[in-house]
Amino acid sequence: MAVRDRDRFSTATRLRLLGEQTAARVYRSQTKRQARRSRLTGRAALLALVLCSLVVALAYPMRQYVSQRAEIADLQRQRQQARERVEQLRDLKARWQDDAYAEQQIRRRLHYVKPGETGYVVIDPGAAKPSRADLRAARRPWYANVWDGVDKSDASDQ
Repeated sequence: MAVRDRDRFSTATRLRLLGEQTAARVYRSQTKRQARRSRLTGRAALLALVLCSLVVALAYPMRQYVSQRAEIADLQRQRQQARERVEQLRDLKARWQDDAYAEQQIRRRLHYVKPGETGYVVIDPGAAKPSRADLRAARRPWYANVWDGVDKSDASDQ
């Protein structure tokens, strides 16, 4: 038995036992890791499936939300422009109610002059020269030009 005890406590035996124990531990940890890995893989697949489902389910409503927000912003911009236009028109209306402004605009736009004033119309020398038909029409009475216009429009309808 002394040999057996000596064999039991020899370095080679201890190293062999230690190697076997280590191999057993490594084997057990690998099987646990593989089992854990397979569980995590299933869980991960399920999590990925749920996330993909959420993304697909929320994609259309999010797109609608974004487009509606853009439309709201556009309508607010249009409303602001309309308010600014209303303010401009109110200012213009107030100006036209002033007699001095109305008189100034009438004189400028319609070339009106007060009694005793001389009106001038400056003709641009670089403007196109009138055609012969324009000169003939200027020499004729106005009602003849109107009647010619009626005749021309009647002829174009046929």
